[in-house]
Amino acid sequence: MTSNPSSSHQRAVYLTDVPLATARERLATALAELPGWPPRRTVQRPLDKALGHITAAPVWAVLSSPHFPAAAMDGVAVTAASTVGAAETSPRRLTLETEAIWIDTGDAMPPNTDAVIMIEDIHDRGDGTIEIIAAAAPWQYVRPMGEDIVASELVLPQGRRLEPRDLGALAAAGHAEVEVVAPPRVAVIPTGSELVRIGRRPQAGELIEFNGLMLGALAETWGAEALRTEVVADDFREIRDATKSALESADIVVINAGSSAGREDYSARVIADLGRVFVHGVAVRPGHPVVLGVARGKPVLGIPGYPVSAALTFELFVRPLIEQCLGHPAPRRRTIKAVTPRQLVSHAGDDEFIRVRVGRVGDRVVAAPLERAAGVIMSLVRADGLVTVPRFSEGVAAGSEVEVELLGGAEGIEHTAVAIGSHDPALDLLASELSRRSPPMRLASTNAGSYGGLVALRRGESHLAGCHLLDPATGVYNETDVRRVLPGHPVTLVHFAQREQGLIVPRGNPKGLRTLDDLIQPGIRFVNRQRGAGTRMLLDHLLAQEGIDPAAIEGYDREQYTHLAVAADVDSGMADAALGIRAAARALGTDFIPVGMERYDLVIPSEHLAHPPVAALLAILRDPTFADSVHAMGGYDTTRMGEVMAELGGND
Repeated sequence: MTSNPSSSHQRAVYLTDVPLATARERLATALAELPGWPPRRTVQRPLDKALGHITAAPVWAVLSSPHFPAAAMDGVAVTAASTVGAAETSPRRLTLETEAIWIDTGDAMPPNTDAVIMIEDIHDRGDGTIEIIAAAAPWQYVRPMGEDIVASELVLPQGRRLEPRDLGALAAAGHAEVEVVAPPRVAVIPTGSELVRIGRRPQAGELIEFNGLMLGALAETWGAEALRTEVVADDFREIRDATKSALESADIVVINAGSSAGREDYSARVIADLGRVFVHGVAVRPGHPVVLGVARGKPVLGIPGYPVSAALTFELFVRPLIEQCLGHPAPRRRTIKAVTPRQLVSHAGDDEFIRVRVGRVGDRVVAAPLERAAGVIMSLVRADGLVTVPRFSEGVAAGSEVEVELLGGAEGIEHTAVAIGSHDPALDLLASELSRRSPPMRLASTNAGSYGGLVALRRGESHLAGCHLLDPATGVYNETDVRRVLPGHPVTLVHFAQREQGLIVPRGNPKGLRTLDDLIQPGIRFVNRQRGAGTRMLLDHLLAQEGIDPAAIEGYDREQYTHLAVAADVDSGMADAALGIRAAARALGTDFIPVGMERYDLVIPSEHLAHPPVAALLAILRDPTFADSVHAMGGYDTTRMGEVMAELGGND
């Protein structure tokens, strides 16, 4: 690949878009040609600083443990031969300090003694003598020298990741420090003229630089030393200079952002200018625009700026490099089988990595997919695991079994209440309160809309669903649709809150919107909720009442999955209006034009009411202090929170 540094806006192009396995193979081949790769430096570490490091050589004991014969019990040290003949019918009397010496557990055995008699088997006469009623066997209750460790024996092999127990063994064997593999140094260079430091409030068009923090922490969890640099502007020469500087001290250099093919994407050009690029574009999602190269005898990678893409590609390509430097693999994650409640559609030709929430519902483990956008860092926070959909597959049908790579432990699965259904910001407050009051219980919610939530209940894929579906014919919420979607399924409708719905508009309402009729004015950009969402159905009902053709609304077909998402679109200027709840408008500081109140319930199959996390959630709903907290968010009437509104599916 050629570059022209003087042309600051030269547009880059992808060299090739290669499969993941091919990209890894090319990287391995290129590194195998580098002299001195991987670096294998060693360093001496004090034991209290060595946890998690890899031993660089076998470690041999320099001291026996114990390094002297020691008492294993409290009592008296004796010579076994002096106790011969002691019995209950003929107790033997021993003189203290000469024939019997008081001793405590762990004390060195006095000279010329070879046994310990427990204090429980001694009668102290109080006159400087004791009586015993049983003879002691030689070396009774004595820890011989080297019982645990014998000087010169192997304590730990080379290549062991040090654990707390290992540190104790090393200390017992006479070591104060240990030779370990020096952590490889990974430099992360965040690039982007729009980035500002953590702690500074960003202005419009600015973003907080947090990828460097996140990626550096990932490197450290895998055993590397993170070298975080200052933010570098979108300038070829500045990025090149920062990369050259990082190559002087780091073993692995990562340029974050600028790896695509835009006019200000310089990563590939910088790597080519300093060395050689052999991959630009990998068939994975998220994280497609990856650059792999070498420079100055070291690997240099360009990874995407979107946080989900950055985290995934950092793990796919940087983690193996760290493990290669350490000569030791990082601990592998556990995998489990689960069913997915939604269809997982893959992009042809790409390996797709989908983040999921995981919980047990009945006798099945359910993996509910999270938002798949590459820029949604909260999907990383909420994710329990990853599901991989291989390239050239036809995706995964709803209800199919998938393999989940767990990002944490599996213990939380049994303590999870799985909620799939309508979104409400107060559910996040409920989840936080559950974790605070009843650890390790938790609420894992996935936004699928009210109707999608009922379908998930019907398929046995969740414990509860948020629902606010209006029956236009009767004016009743939820009951009609629950009966229709869940016939014969005993369910309980528990009231969460009355919510105020309305038009979310920018601060100051610059377009002067007042009613739904105003949405068809020329130039008014609307953002809608997804099909199946209760808010979308409410909008359609209100439009029908007013005789408004949805096709006349610009943006009617543009969808978002949460109230906060549509409010964010309005706040950012991407839309002029959205239908949503007051709490979302208040959270983002936008204006709000009320349309009416609606009933938001939790639909819970009766079989799950006794499930401990669900029962704990219901207890919270019936706590007036929690109701007050939700009411304070704005736009909620929590007077009847926790009340059973209906029990359906039996003989109703």
